[in-house]
Amino acid sequence: MTDLIKSPEIDLLCELVKRESVTPDDAGCQGLLIERLQAMGFECETLQFGDVTNLWARRGTTAPVLCFAGHTDVVPPGDSTQWSSDPFQPTVKDGVMYGRGTADMKSGLASMIVAIENFLQVNAKHKGSIALLITSDEEGRARDGTLKVMETLSKRRESIDWCVIGEPSSQDALGDLIRIGRRGSLSGMLKVMGTQGHVAYPHLADNPIRRFAPVLSELHNIEWDQGNEHFPPSSFQVVDIKSGVGAPNVTPAELSARFNFRYSTVWNHESLKKRVHEVFDAHDIDYELNWHLSGEPFLTKPGRLIDAAVQAVTESTGKEPLLSTGGGTSDGRFISPAGVDVVELGPVNASIHKIDEHVRIADVIQLTGIYTRILQLLL
Repeated sequence: MTDLIKSPEIDLLCELVKRESVTPDDAGCQGLLIERLQAMGFECETLQFGDVTNLWARRGTTAPVLCFAGHTDVVPPGDSTQWSSDPFQPTVKDGVMYGRGTADMKSGLASMIVAIENFLQVNAKHKGSIALLITSDEEGRARDGTLKVMETLSKRRESIDWCVIGEPSSQDALGDLIRIGRRGSLSGMLKVMGTQGHVAYPHLADNPIRRFAPVLSELHNIEWDQGNEHFPPSSFQVVDIKSGVGAPNVTPAELSARFNFRYSTVWNHESLKKRVHEVFDAHDIDYELNWHLSGEPFLTKPGRLIDAAVQAVTESTGKEPLLSTGGGTSDGRFISPAGVDVVELGPVNASIHKIDEHVRIADVIQLTGIYTRILQLLL
C-alpha cells in the first residue's frame, strides 16, 4: 500500500476491506464496529436471522433518534486476476483506494463511525439518540437483514425519526446528489401454456409464443404514467423469455418470461398488479403469473433531515446537491414505511460492483465531515 493518507476513517476502511464479507457473510466487520461503538457508550445488539448478521446500536434513550444505516456485505469480486491488485487487500495509488467494498459501502461505514466519534468529543451530552442499523444482507436476498431488524424494532415499539444511509449516491463528485426516495420494484414471473405441435400443422397445436406476442406488445405500448414532481415515469422491462424445444419444426407447449416494473408513487403494487391482469385477461391466453415485490416506492418530504443534509453538503463542497429518486432499490424501502425520513448520502458510485472498485481517499475524509455536520444540525 502506497500513498496512504493517515486518518482514522481510512485506517478503519482498510480493516473493513480486508475482511472478505461476501454476502451474507459479515466476516467480523460488525465486530470491529461494535468495539468502537461500545467505547463511545453505545448499547450494541447483534440480531442473527438465519445466516445474516445484523447490528442495532444505540446511544441515548430519548427522541429524536438519528440513525445511520448501511451494510457490511459486498458482492463477489469476480475474476480476481482481472483486478489490478487483490480485491481484499486495500491498495492506494494516486490518492485512490482500490478494493471490493471501498465504495459500496465500507467507506460510508468508516465515515459514520469516525463522524460520531468526532461529534461526541464536543457533544457528549447531545439531545435525543444516535443509532446505527447495519446488516450483512443488503447485496443478497435482503430478507433477513434490515427488513427483519425493522420488524423487531416495531414489535418493541422502538422508533427512528431520521435515517442517513451511506450508500454510494454521488455521481461525479462527492455530494453532488442526495437520494430522497426510490422507485418501487415489482417483478412478474409468467408462464404461458399451449399445446406442442408440428409447425406445418398450426391448427393442431397452440403456440404460446403467438398467444403472448400481442400481450407483450400491449404492455410495452402502455404509458403507465408520466411520473410526477419527484419521480420519472414508471417503466416496464422484460428481462427474460424462454420457449422452444430445440427443434426448428416444433412449436412449443410452454413459454416462460420474467419482467420488472420500476414504478413511481402513482402506483402501489396492488394497483399495478390489477392493471397487468386486466391486460392479460382481455386476451385469449392461458397463463399463470406470480409476483415478487422488492419494495414500494418511498419519498422523504421536505423537512429537517433534507435541510440538514443539503446544508452539510453545501457547506463542505460549495455546491448545492441535486435531490433525486433515481437508481435501483436500497434498504431505505424497509425503513421508510415505519414513518422514518430517509436520505441516502455517500461516495461516488461509478465503480461499484465492478472490477477495481475504488474510492477517493479525500472523499472519505470529506464524507466524515459531512456526517459530523448533520449530527450537529439535528442533535
